[in-house]
Amino acid sequence: MNTVIRWFANNHVAANLLMAIIAVAGLMSALSIKQEVFPDLQMDIITIQVPYLGATPSEVEEAICVRVEESIQGVDGIKKITSLAAEGMGSVTVEFNRGVDIRKALDDIKAEVDRIITFPEETEKPIVSQVERKHQVIDVFLFGDASETTLKVLADKVRDDLLALEDITYATTVGTRPYEISIEVSERDLQAYGLTLSQVTQAVRANSLDLPGGSVKTKAGEILVRTKGQLYTGKEFGRIVVITAPDGTAVTLDRIATIHDGFEDIDVVGYLDGKLSAQVSVFRTGDQGVLVVTDAVKDYVEQMETQMPAGVEIATWHDRSQVYRSRMELLGKNGAIGLFLVFLCLAISLEFRLALWVSLGLGISFLGAFWAIPFFGVSLNMISMFAFIVSLGLVVDDAIVVGENIYAHREMGRTPHRAAVLGALEVGGPVIFAILTTVVAFLPLAYVQGMMGKFMYNIPVVVIAILLFSLVESLLILPAHLATISRIGSEDPNRETKSLKCPYTRFKIRFAALAEKFITDFYQPSLKFALGNRGLVVAIAISTLVITLGIYAGGHIKFTLMPRVDADNLVAALTLPQGTTVEDAQRAVEQLEKSLVMLEQEFNEERPPGSESVIRHVSASI
Repeated sequence: MNTVIRWFANNHVAANLLMAIIAVAGLMSALSIKQEVFPDLQMDIITIQVPYLGATPSEVEEAICVRVEESIQGVDGIKKITSLAAEGMGSVTVEFNRGVDIRKALDDIKAEVDRIITFPEETEKPIVSQVERKHQVIDVFLFGDASETTLKVLADKVRDDLLALEDITYATTVGTRPYEISIEVSERDLQAYGLTLSQVTQAVRANSLDLPGGSVKTKAGEILVRTKGQLYTGKEFGRIVVITAPDGTAVTLDRIATIHDGFEDIDVVGYLDGKLSAQVSVFRTGDQGVLVVTDAVKDYVEQMETQMPAGVEIATWHDRSQVYRSRMELLGKNGAIGLFLVFLCLAISLEFRLALWVSLGLGISFLGAFWAIPFFGVSLNMISMFAFIVSLGLVVDDAIVVGENIYAHREMGRTPHRAAVLGALEVGGPVIFAILTTVVAFLPLAYVQGMMGKFMYNIPVVVIAILLFSLVESLLILPAHLATISRIGSEDPNRETKSLKCPYTRFKIRFAALAEKFITDFYQPSLKFALGNRGLVVAIAISTLVITLGIYAGGHIKFTLMPRVDADNLVAALTLPQGTTVEDAQRAVEQLEKSLVMLEQEFNEERPPGSESVIRHVSASI
């Protein structure tokens, strides 16, 4: 290692080339790195859902959950099985140990579930799937004084328009009921025309489908024949001929049945600001950046605000990029403040150029980390940016130690080159061990098990990458730069007189005098007292530790895994008994909205004039 340090100190071009490679590679990686709110993780969870319409939870438990559990418990790698029996649905969730091939486990679970032959006849086909996290980044709401059909049509159009954009690949309409055409036939009408329900069903099936008719070879080429008979509207179904009388009279479906062309009969409804709404959720997929996707959606919504029909408005909601931007701003602000303080302290206590090169090491270390972390599957997300913020206080320690020691050798009268080599070699070993001990402290976080471990993995990768690049910068690049600084005590006899005229030099002299006075009058006496009274110092340290542990054990220091924080979106949930009607749920939501309006009025009375209202939108879903 000493040979490498000495070689780089003697070869300034190599040191500069290494710095340039790290900086350029880091910049290129930072511009192309995946941006996401939370890490893209593979969930080691498989769910088995079996619909059992009309069954009570106890019946679902006996007929579905228990049998599925007994069937799959022999599959290798299972960590935990959780079952949920609800009205009309049985769900079993299987969590696997870390490292299990989830695709193979999915095939094994499907095979075991397919072997179950004791499900009741009323159950539908089991749905076995792997749980995958969808990265929802923003929602678009359409709301106003319009019918459910109008909002549904507009939401589908907005979804199609968003999917046509280059930066968006996945968007879906939620919070609305699916389209449905229902055909109701009374027993009296069936008897009047001598029909059975199966005959009506057969007529509908036969007249609403597309059929391939083969191909016809001609001189111009082969022509594919296909009959297009798929029906899509209630009027089209109404024109289906169900039966033809002997006199040639055709009886159509609308004469014997009531056709409803509307929505599926389920209890789903959404409101925004007390008005009926439809929602389009936009997701980030692959390597798409959260900022790119949300900016594209916001630009589209801004263009569509003037094109909405009368009485209908469009707005964005649940913008996940806001928290991402705030974390990026926090990282940039803390980095700038930390860099400035490091530079200021070194410039005052040592010298300007040394402070400049040491501060530059902070940027080189961060750029190196940007270059390295994508190779370990880490993106720029909330967790990794937190790790960058944590590293701000660790990254410049080694560079400061090396820079200060080189400066001390220069003060002894050695040449800049000699001082750089000796200063770096003298503290090289302690600096390496100091960095390695910090690396060892963070390394266990990379091996934490479970879903929390997958999130925690981002922290050690980022911190260790920054520390290692900081070590390279402080021992290989920094000495080469400091070796070019002019020697302290120049041969110019007028140099000292000229320096005293500089305000920066005069301030440094005053600061050095104050620091010397503090060391002489306060630090040295305190150190001598501590060394002369070791028993007292150790007793004070142990007492402090005991008092601290007592405060924690006494419950005076609270612990919570996820503390409450200020958020732009506040969620209030009402849990109503199963079987509650939509009308009752709507009345409960209206009562909650009125409470929010009263709360807004109270805040608005207290807020300064001209400031923005506290509540921007109120969204509700039933």
